[in-house]
Amino acid sequence: MARSFAFARRYKRNIPAVIGLGIVILVLLLAFLAPVLRPGDPWAITGQPYLWPGQDTRFPLGTDVLGRDILSGILHGASVSLFIGVASATVAGLLGTAIGAIAGYYGGWIDDVLMRIAEAFQTVPSFLQALIIVALFNPSALTIVAAISAISWPGVARLVRAETKRVRSADFVSACYTFGMGNLRIIASQILPNCLAPLIVTVSVIVASAILIEAGLSFLGFGDPTQLSWGTMISIGRGTLRSAWYMSAIPGLAILLTVLGINLASEGLNDALNPHLRERLS
Repeated sequence: MARSFAFARRYKRNIPAVIGLGIVILVLLLAFLAPVLRPGDPWAITGQPYLWPGQDTRFPLGTDVLGRDILSGILHGASVSLFIGVASATVAGLLGTAIGAIAGYYGGWIDDVLMRIAEAFQTVPSFLQALIIVALFNPSALTIVAAISAISWPGVARLVRAETKRVRSADFVSACYTFGMGNLRIIASQILPNCLAPLIVTVSVIVASAILIEAGLSFLGFGDPTQLSWGTMISIGRGTLRSAWYMSAIPGLAILLTVLGINLASEGLNDALNPHLRERLS
């Protein structure tokens, strides 16, 4: 309990991190309350096309090329973009943690094989790799999550591998061998908890990266055609950038603020969890 209070105190002293966390909480609330604040199908045509923000009080953020409510799209699209970000980070985190822990703990040829596989994924630019994977299959939310997870896990694996190698030689791990604990139990109960702090920060950054990658894929026409995400909204408005730039600018601003909030919150988390900075922030 004392550690939790100390962590909260360090985090609160980082003003940018608090602002970032506030942005993330606000986006989560808007996504959760979207069916209440703007009920109905966000794909539905509800007004006159090309209404600018403020032109009609029924549509505070205007309408798109077909007369769909942009505010409804922003609110409902938040849940889609956040789902893709969180799901991709979760899958990449679990896969990368498992591979990194096994490689770092056992070493030898197992480490060599797993790290060569990770390096093979990292030789191709991340966005290009995701684009190829999605293009090979029918674009969908699950396909996009799988593609982003596939390009994100190597970084997690290398981080966990390095932390595992560092912790493996500690005295408390050697004591576990003496007590007859199995390898998997040692990894799960002794090594991984000591990798948790940098892992949490890395996974949170992947959430922001996944939202940006999904927006890029959707802009190029490789998004899920059944889901109205922020990236899809930008893609819908790209043909009217000269005459109605707000159609792309508003969802683009939503992505910018969300990614900025996640990055600020994760940096604050890193500072609060980093033992080398605790004395300075306490």
